[in-house]
Amino acid sequence: MATDRVVDRSELELRVAEARTDGRRIVFANGCFDVLHVGHVRYLEAAKALGNVLVVAVNSDEQVRKQKGAGRPLMPQDQRAEIVAALDAVDFVIIFEEPTVAELLLALKPDIHAKGTDYTEDTVPERDVVRSYGGRVAIAGDPKEHSSSEMIEKVSSEP
Repeated sequence: MATDRVVDRSELELRVAEARTDGRRIVFANGCFDVLHVGHVRYLEAAKALGNVLVVAVNSDEQVRKQKGAGRPLMPQDQRAEIVAALDAVDFVIIFEEPTVAELLLALKPDIHAKGTDYTEDTVPERDVVRSYGGRVAIAGDPKEHSSSEMIEKVSSEP
């Protein structure tokens, strides 16, 4: 079941340590995933292709509200996490409460921190954190031609 892939921090740290002991490469991705669209799927599939185990951190409801504004997220964090966990490319999902994933990155030390194509390796906010422990940043997915915010705006403005 997809919900089995949604784990808390202590479980995730254990699973990542086990995978690393087995010689698997850990890839980390993150986002709000409020309205899942093809851009998200392509991003996560491309991220998984960079390694063996894909961990996805989903922003908490509170953090989505702070980032996206009133009325967001459309779906609660548990549902967003379950939907992301249902994707074949995804091995583990965690919901995070912090404003950034820096703390999680330092705890897990994934080999690769994958971000979408709306970033470059030099504009990823956590790049220095990732480099501090010897990890690398990678850009994954198709061109940024998809946006949950734009989809929501379009649907809400149509008669």
